[in-house]
Amino acid sequence: MILSKTETHGGQVKGGQITAFFADMMALFKGIVLIANVLPVFAGFWLALVFTNTPFAMNLNLFFLTIFGSTLVMAGALVLNNWYEVDLDTVMDRTQIRPTVTGRISPKTTVVLGIVLSIIGFVFLAFTTWEAVLYAFIGWFTYVIMYTMWTKRKYTFNTVVGSISGAVTPLIGWAAVGSASHIVPIVLFMILFIWQMPHTFAIAMKRHDEYKAAGVAMLPVIRGFEMTKRQIFVYVACLLPFPFFLGPLGTTFIAVATVMNLAWLGLAIWGFFVKDDHKWARINFVVSVNYIAILFIMMVLVTL
Repeated sequence: MILSKTETHGGQVKGGQITAFFADMMALFKGIVLIANVLPVFAGFWLALVFTNTPFAMNLNLFFLTIFGSTLVMAGALVLNNWYEVDLDTVMDRTQIRPTVTGRISPKTTVVLGIVLSIIGFVFLAFTTWEAVLYAFIGWFTYVIMYTMWTKRKYTFNTVVGSISGAVTPLIGWAAVGSASHIVPIVLFMILFIWQMPHTFAIAMKRHDEYKAAGVAMLPVIRGFEMTKRQIFVYVACLLPFPFFLGPLGTTFIAVATVMNLAWLGLAIWGFFVKDDHKWARINFVVSVNYIAILFIMMVLVTL
């Protein structure tokens, strides 16, 4: 069938509206951040099955409840963050396209959506274990209340507070299967908690001028780049021993993780001698993202 010009134009408009809608949803849910947080949940769940000799195929319902529930809780928290920080997002270049800033999604719709997603997520998780619900609530409360609404604008330790919310993700996955009072999920929590510090500092250095204009108390804004680079070095160095606590994952995992740790530490040391701090921060950001993705994917692959 040959479409008329009017029909074609209408289809293009409709297609454009759908594309714009999905783009708005990705921005509202901070899609990349959300996906990055789901991976540790999956890794925690998978490793719990491995260490308890439990077949994955027999726990598909539990798996979907855990993934859907945790994803919705995290999505709700991220949406509420967008709602509360709309004034900051208006100032910062990288966030001015968010639908809460452009007005394509109203503040009322945003806050209702954030609350509803969070509640539905907790309901899903309630069908797993109460320990998983507890860790999810700690993450949600820390991110929405302690980080977004209290510390981010006022204190440089906002990064420490925010790191807790991201670090509980493997605990959620593991606790859905069994108690997370095991060395592996505890080490995963510590790795994520420490990793987020240099990762976030790198972002804050990259976006220094934007954070300064928005009045956000990030470490590079308040204490300068030299202090931030020293902090990055210290936190990356703290990652060095953790692969050795994950001996059951095998020699290959320990070796690759250690090489990545040493490479990142070398990059951190290089920061004391570079002249272009922004370029160095961008490299650090890319390295940190790839580091954590490779680490958690490898945890799954070596246990297949």
